[in-house]
Amino acid sequence: MDRTEIDRDAWQRLPLARVPRRGPTRGKNAQLRAKLRSLVAFVYPDEDADALVQSMCDAFWPDNLKSRQRGRQPGNTLWSEEDAIVIAYGNSFVDGTHKPLDLLNDFMHRYMSGTVNGVHILPFFPFTSDDGFAVTDYRAVNSALGDWDDIRRIAADFSLMSDLVLNHVSSQSAWFNEYLQGHEPYDGFFVEASPEDDLSQVVRPRAHDLLREVETAKGTRHVWCTFSHDQVDLDFANPEVLLEFIRIMRLHIDNGVRIIRLDAVAFIWKQVGTPSIHMPQTHAIVRLMRVLADYAAEPIVLLTETNVPNTENLSYFGNRNEAHAVYNFPLPPLVLHAMWCGSSELLNRWQMAMPPAPLGCAYLNFTASHDGIGVRGGEGLITEPDLERMTETVEAFGGKVSMRAMPDGTRRPYELNITFFDAMAGTFAGPDQWQEERFLCSQTIQMALEGMPAFYIHSLIATHNDQAGFEKTGQNRALNRKRWDYPELRALLDRREGDNVHARILERLSARIRIRCAQPAFHPNATQFTMQFGPKLFGFWRQSLDRDQSIFAIHNVSAEKVTIPVGAINLIGGDHWTDLLSGEHVRAHGTDVLAGDRARSKGDIGFAPYQCRWISNRA
Repeated sequence: MDRTEIDRDAWQRLPLARVPRRGPTRGKNAQLRAKLRSLVAFVYPDEDADALVQSMCDAFWPDNLKSRQRGRQPGNTLWSEEDAIVIAYGNSFVDGTHKPLDLLNDFMHRYMSGTVNGVHILPFFPFTSDDGFAVTDYRAVNSALGDWDDIRRIAADFSLMSDLVLNHVSSQSAWFNEYLQGHEPYDGFFVEASPEDDLSQVVRPRAHDLLREVETAKGTRHVWCTFSHDQVDLDFANPEVLLEFIRIMRLHIDNGVRIIRLDAVAFIWKQVGTPSIHMPQTHAIVRLMRVLADYAAEPIVLLTETNVPNTENLSYFGNRNEAHAVYNFPLPPLVLHAMWCGSSELLNRWQMAMPPAPLGCAYLNFTASHDGIGVRGGEGLITEPDLERMTETVEAFGGKVSMRAMPDGTRRPYELNITFFDAMAGTFAGPDQWQEERFLCSQTIQMALEGMPAFYIHSLIATHNDQAGFEKTGQNRALNRKRWDYPELRALLDRREGDNVHARILERLSARIRIRCAQPAFHPNATQFTMQFGPKLFGFWRQSLDRDQSIFAIHNVSAEKVTIPVGAINLIGGDHWTDLLSGEHVRAHGTDVLAGDRARSKGDIGFAPYQCRWISNRA
């Protein structure tokens, strides 16, 4: 660690109120300041905009750091077809001896090297609840996981994503304790409201009471708690809160983070009498962070986490000036629905209306996450009867359903808590023998779609529902957050023979990821057109940015054999077409492709149950 890092670490440990004001920002970047000033003037009209811009620049470029002279222009160079991400907790693997972050690093190198190049380590800070999302100290690594050296070692070999938990902080944090005691500046850090206020329009992701009564040095107060009473919402109407998070962004970047996930960002601005979600000030704050990222010397990607209906989610691209990437939230519930009903109808309808990501932006495709399978992304597509069938089916396969409160006092499903592998145990009709093939099909769809694929660790290794974890904690999400004994897991993954689904899924899934990451037509921004092959197939055409490679990605979402005429995919004569997944050749007029019982008429392409084909003119 060099002297600059040592000095910055010491500076970060100072109490906020004692952080010294820096001198003028290195370089007189008028364009940067003008962009920040217009946003600051909108969000904080009563503040001295120039002074606040100076404070923001000092927070993001302290010491001898310099901004770029020109901001990065929107483009497709921050990612490529080679990008794929693993999502994991810092303690997804434990052995009682080594630091969990060291075990995660070992897993990534031992099993993922050459397959994926990125890792999202879910909140690795000290916390009190919600498996890390009730942070007590944003500047420290949870000592039960490791330290900043361990984070930097992982970041040295993999593109590292971390969480900026913006909306709330733990009720047991130093910040909230200082608030309770009335100490500056923390006495202005948290959102207060009155039980008499009109909060009926507030959009809620949970079913508990919104306000929590607390006793402070200034008397009884009611603090806003969007997610839980242990997660107290921060007040971004106070610019000191935003400045603090800009400093935390810099700390992350200095320790190797290159993708910053803005957790629950949609909720950060509150205003009584409104839904308090997607507020104009929220979008302006995301734009402000994007300006900082665009002028950072390091290549930083901002990813927004907004588990909301599709149109609302897409709004965080802004005008190519907000998030670089957004989670593709409709994908998990729609893939789940397709696999359970054996029909691609809803997937097709959604994709036909789905716009390509704007220039300089990308989708992050996933089917499973630490939070389970959110259903809000399917609103407007999944009917009430189908949603009811989905909740019944997830419970039949050992999962749970988490609810949220509606303004009228009713409760609606918010997310399905189950491992995605166990969700693939059957269909609406019940369990069957196709779990493994159905699961692989679901993951193959997410790999092929426009965007970057991200794989939750428990999908990669076919983890079953953690019933013991659920019974111990009483938390629905514990079903999907198993802590593996690492020696036990390694023994399973290293033993390929026998009925070992964990090793088999990892091997088969990794092989498909490697194929995917070698195809220019799977660049996150490569052209995509949805194709219609009937309800049992979900297909689309991808074309590389240079138009040299085409891939027809076709996936059988049913347990039935399906055939289509080779002419249905308009293969260009003269090119040599190959199914990248099976190695079989396809002719523009007639075919060598065989499937199932191999008894089909010449000129047809066959699909076994849940079979996927990536038919490419470049093998």
